[in-house]
Amino acid sequence: MSEKKKIAVVLSGSGVYDGSEIHETTLTMLAIARQGASYELFAPNVDQAHVINHLTGEEMSETRNVLVESARIARGKIADLKTYEASQFDALVFPGGFGAAKNLCTFAFDGPNCTVNEDVEEAIRQTVAANKPIGALCIAPAVITRILKDVEVTIGNDSGTAGAIEKMGGTHTNATHGEVVFDPKYNIYTTPCYMLDATIDQIADGAENIIQAILKSL
Repeated sequence: MSEKKKIAVVLSGSGVYDGSEIHETTLTMLAIARQGASYELFAPNVDQAHVINHLTGEEMSETRNVLVESARIARGKIADLKTYEASQFDALVFPGGFGAAKNLCTFAFDGPNCTVNEDVEEAIRQTVAANKPIGALCIAPAVITRILKDVEVTIGNDSGTAGAIEKMGGTHTNATHGEVVFDPKYNIYTTPCYMLDATIDQIADGAENIIQAILKSL
């Protein structure tokens, strides 16, 4: 019997407007478990870019920590991304949510000129160097593109975001619900999820399909 595959999942907070998109995150975790693999959760131990009231959409005058907030989704079982070692995992996955573009990098504020959190960059570079697959959902492919540059990804079909991907040196491929775009050079898998006008079952399809594609490659 083959050993169970283990996937590291990187969170960026709790909630679509300032952290990880909760549907994408939990459905990714479910897809991993249902397909016979296991997961461990990580997040950078840094302050969020800001805190958004998810009822009103307005910014709040308080500070929250990305790792502490991500622990809400993880039910407390989560590690500082600084401790991630690619050698201990078979793949690395980034769910979306604005936290990926605000806390893992500054794409939401700086576009193609964004900077990436150093622990996020180290995790991605380690995983690429080990030739292990990386999955990115929703807006998370922007983080991957900023680091790797000449990589093929999808964020769906939003022309403005696709244009920013191209300005960072990437190649953008339009995709719809549940479709997965694969870059063989860097072993990167991406799918649009809530970058499209989506229902929760369509998010489940995207999560299921990207995890299936990753596990089939192992």
